[in-house]
Amino acid sequence: MTQEFDYIVIGAGSAGSTLAARLSEDGQSSVLLLEAGPADRSFWIHLPIGYSKTMWSKKYNWRLQTDPEPNMNGRRIYWPRGKTLGGSSSINGLIYIRGQRQDYDHWAALGNAGWSYDDVLPYFIKSESNQRGASKYHGANGPMAVSDIGEKNELIEAFIAGAAQMGVPTTDDFNAAQQEGAGYYQLNTHKGWRCSTATAYLAPARKRQNLKIQTNAHATGILIENGRAVGVRYRQNGVEKTCRSRAEVLLSAGAIHSPQLLQLSGIGPAPLLSDLGIPVLHNLPGVGENLQDHLQIRLIFECTQPITTNDAMNSWWGQAKMGLQWLLHRSGPLAVGINQGGCFMRALPHPDKRPDTQFHVATLSADMAGGKVHPFSGFTMSVCQLRPESRGHIRIRSADPLQPPEIHANYLATELDRHAVLAALKAARGIAASPAMQAYVKREVKPGPDVNDDAALLDFSRNNGATIFHPCGTCRMGRDSQAVVDDRLRVHGIQSLRVIDCSAMPTLVSGNTNAPVIMMAEKAADMIREDVRKP
Repeated sequence: MTQEFDYIVIGAGSAGSTLAARLSEDGQSSVLLLEAGPADRSFWIHLPIGYSKTMWSKKYNWRLQTDPEPNMNGRRIYWPRGKTLGGSSSINGLIYIRGQRQDYDHWAALGNAGWSYDDVLPYFIKSESNQRGASKYHGANGPMAVSDIGEKNELIEAFIAGAAQMGVPTTDDFNAAQQEGAGYYQLNTHKGWRCSTATAYLAPARKRQNLKIQTNAHATGILIENGRAVGVRYRQNGVEKTCRSRAEVLLSAGAIHSPQLLQLSGIGPAPLLSDLGIPVLHNLPGVGENLQDHLQIRLIFECTQPITTNDAMNSWWGQAKMGLQWLLHRSGPLAVGINQGGCFMRALPHPDKRPDTQFHVATLSADMAGGKVHPFSGFTMSVCQLRPESRGHIRIRSADPLQPPEIHANYLATELDRHAVLAALKAARGIAASPAMQAYVKREVKPGPDVNDDAALLDFSRNNGATIFHPCGTCRMGRDSQAVVDDRLRVHGIQSLRVIDCSAMPTLVSGNTNAPVIMMAEKAADMIREDVRKP
């Protein structure tokens, strides 16, 4: 039998879990939440440092790859994405960053009413339960726990001091009046445990009779009748099923899978769909275009002292000590994940003097994020350009919903992006050479001293750069012919269908994307309720 619900939410990630919880809290609206992956029962999901395990999990991670990237010497770039309740908030690096005021004011300036910083700040506050309490910029009663690292780290302290010596101010809050500065990150953790959207939003909502959560339920198509979304087809444990919606279908499958599902459903660029034999229900050229991501370049250093997480993980005593710290006090490296500190700075001159580069600083090192740590005392400085100009795309390869789509990030496609990478690498080397850091730097392992001019640095970036897991923009909000949704996140030309996730971002925010996606879902829930009340 085909079941009916008021709302069907596709994807139980950062946006979908938030939406399902908020729309069901009235006790009346029936909500079905479909998640392609399993429940979030793994211990490694909930332990903050378990990120290194879930990064490669076949069970909880889509383990996607880009197509060969022409500007990255033909490399395929590994793109992990969460495949479980909580989505990528269950496997990410836990960092709580909102971006810059100007990011959201720019969205509004593009014609998206209601998305300025002043408009969205209340939703950041609503979503947040900050350890520091309520203030002008923070909330204390929201579902998402936001916590301080708790313990100062000798290496992070040296980095903050080194950044100050390079002219970067010190800050204790990247999410207040000014983002620029160096300091410790706040994390989505609570008492030593990860706080994903599944933990924060879904767990309290599970007891509601009007909310149904289906895991291992892979959406394969959106049902469209007379220009209106009326339901969803999905595959669960090898069985094809159908569910219908009385009010709306809400697509929250992320920057890769949301445009993929639209295209599979006949909504997207007509030439692409026609070539694949998919009936064109609505020609929407922008579906899958405008892909943006932060390109991460990692500099690795050997430390002069055995004070890194590498040292702890490479000895049985160090591992035992970390385990006891977490078991007895819910503290130590196991409780804080990978990156503890960082900075937002101006590596290039800008007339508006906004930070253009973000640093993530980890007290460990490995050949790649989530990999086995090096045998030496090591630490990592990662840099990324905050607002890249390069644009890529997501396009299905066939009508098979289980085949991954073509992912073309198109990194380093513009002169500005290439200049920004070089400037960021030089800034990182500058901080490493500062008096405060010199006592801790034995040698630069990567790129290494032989990489000493712009051409060599750029080639190093092409050979070693990777995603920092922030794809967005592939169903962007706007009014022009390439826009996919309007400023209320409704798909242009299709009734009762919205896209609510990072794919709807017109432009990438200046920082990590998890908190902004949760904000978007909080705001969308209110917009949906408002639209339902309209005559």
